[in-house]
Amino acid sequence: MKDRIVILGGHGKVALLATPKFKEAGFEVDNIIRKPEQVTEIKRVGGNPVLLDIEQAGEAEMAEAFRDAAAVVFSAGAGGGNPERTHAVDHEAAVRSMAAAEQAGVKRYVMVSYSTSDIDPERVPESHSFFPYVRAKNEADQHLRSTTLDYTILGPGKLTLEPGSGKITLADESGRIDGRDPEGKEGDTSRDNVAAVMVQVIKENAAVGQKINFYDGTTPIAEALG
Repeated sequence: MKDRIVILGGHGKVALLATPKFKEAGFEVDNIIRKPEQVTEIKRVGGNPVLLDIEQAGEAEMAEAFRDAAAVVFSAGAGGGNPERTHAVDHEAAVRSMAAAEQAGVKRYVMVSYSTSDIDPERVPESHSFFPYVRAKNEADQHLRSTTLDYTILGPGKLTLEPGSGKITLADESGRIDGRDPEGKEGDTSRDNVAAVMVQVIKENAAVGQKINFYDGTTPIAEALG
């Protein structure tokens, strides 16, 4: 039986790009979705659609969906705009999924975050519309670090729909390159590259216990993560 990956936010743009890459790497993929109309597209990219609203699902229900999986990937998000829903999905559902993974005995867990999540609570004003997302992601990342899971946190920059180059530039813990903030497109990250990094860290069991901040760049992903 092939190893199985469970992706929460299974109909998101990154998940839809990652699913065929996981399949090519020899994994089966359960894509957690909340709308029946998303089933067709999940099947089109080779995933197994699993209907489960993570905003409402409890820890035990999530654990049942995770049981016997090789890894859980949290790639879900409320999409901003509604602070209450942002907290419910990006923080509360994320934390429940971590506890559910532990309950199900799944050690490997990958969180899709963003490059400056560790420093933004100190530099984004609470009055800013972006702050609820900043706080939700930061607190979810911090909680993940406190678990017993073999976690990796992915920290891409501004997400784009550009074709993936398969090459990235690693940034420091503050999302900076050589001590400076990236400028313009230098801080962009193709969703396709995020998907490729996601597959690489699970396939090679790389970057366990780490957060990887990265942008589109010049170093092949396997080499950058080696």
